[in-house]
Amino acid sequence: MPDVTLVVPCFNEAARLDVEAFRAFRLPEPARELEIVFVDDGSRDATREVLQRLVASMAGRARLIALDANGGKAEAIRQGMLSALGGSSAFVGYWDADLATPLEELPRFLQAMDQHPHASFVVGSRVKLMGRAIERKPLRHYLGRVFATAASQTLGLPIYDTQCGAKLLRVDALTPRLFAERFGSGWVFDVELLARFLAEEPDGEHRIYELPLDTWSDVAGSKVKATDFVRSAAHLAALWRKYPRRRA
Repeated sequence: MPDVTLVVPCFNEAARLDVEAFRAFRLPEPARELEIVFVDDGSRDATREVLQRLVASMAGRARLIALDANGGKAEAIRQGMLSALGGSSAFVGYWDADLATPLEELPRFLQAMDQHPHASFVVGSRVKLMGRAIERKPLRHYLGRVFATAASQTLGLPIYDTQCGAKLLRVDALTPRLFAERFGSGWVFDVELLARFLAEEPDGEHRIYELPLDTWSDVAGSKVKATDFVRSAAHLAALWRKYPRRRA
C-alpha cells in the first residue's frame, strides 16, 4: 500500500505531459511507496489516451480518474484528493502536471514533514534565492507578488506563495473535511483550502510549513492568464467575508 499519494490534475495536457519523468520517478527512501493519481478533467484532446497508456506502464504505481466534463482545476484536485483519502497513505498532496516543480522536489517535502512533526501542510514556495533555480517570467512574478500580498492579508498569515502547484498534507481526521465541499473560488482555491484549515484549527498558522523550492520553471502552455489575477480579487474578497476570524 502507498505511503504517499500525489494527485495530478490534467486538462488538455497531451502535447506537454512528460510521460517519461512520471514513469521513471521513484522515492529515494525504499520504505516509502508513492502512488500517483492522475485526474483527467474532461480533456478535449488525447490526454485521456496518453494517461491510460502511462498508468498501464507504471505497474500499479498510478491510477486514473476520468471526469466526463471539465470542472476546473480545483474540482479535479478535490475529486483526486477524496479518492486518495480513501486509501491508507499517511501523506497526500497535489502537483502540477507540467512539472514546473520537478518530482525530485517531493523528497524534500517529506523530509520537511519528518523534521516538523507538528506540520499539517508543507507548501512549496517559489523564492528566488542564491543557489536556487527559480525561473519565472517577469510579468507573472510581479503580478504574483501583488496577489501573494493580498492572499497573505486575507489569510492573516505571513505566507510568501499560496499559488505554487506543489503541496503536501499529513493525513488526519481533519483532512477529509477540507475537501468535502466544492471550492467556490476557482483559481484561488489554494487560498480557500488554507482558509478552511485555519478556520478548523485554532493553532493552524503554526502547522503550515512553507518550503522554498530548489528548482521551479515556467513551462510553455500554462493556462494561467494575466486576467486571472484580476478576477482573483473578487474571490479573495469573498474569502475575506467568509472567514472573518482571520482579520483579528
